[in-house]
Amino acid sequence: MVMVRGRVTGSGSPFNLGEMTVTRCTVSVAGVTGHALVRGRRTDHARLAAVADALLQDETWFGILSPHLIAPLREAEALHSGPAKRRRSGHEGGLLHDGARGG
Repeated sequence: MVMVRGRVTGSGSPFNLGEMTVTRCTVSVAGVTGHALVRGRRTDHARLAAVADALLQDETWFGILSPHLIAPLREAEALHSGPAKRRRSGHEGGLLHDGARGG
């Protein structure tokens, strides 16, 4: 379980909203360690996310998987966080920024 924190407004004081169940997974794929933390009790989801994390750390696999995993997420994020929303929140970066890859 993890504590979920919230804010009354984008810049308000944080408060504890409540606890949430999460599933963690760590895998090793060809000597590369991948980690995942997903909401709920979804072991298959956590395992797939951890494997994807490990594979995306390899340049070859990143090139193969990026168009199928990273590009659609970036597109969805762009649709849901247009310029007006970023200005209101004061947040210019997103979940998937250029530094998303570890190497």
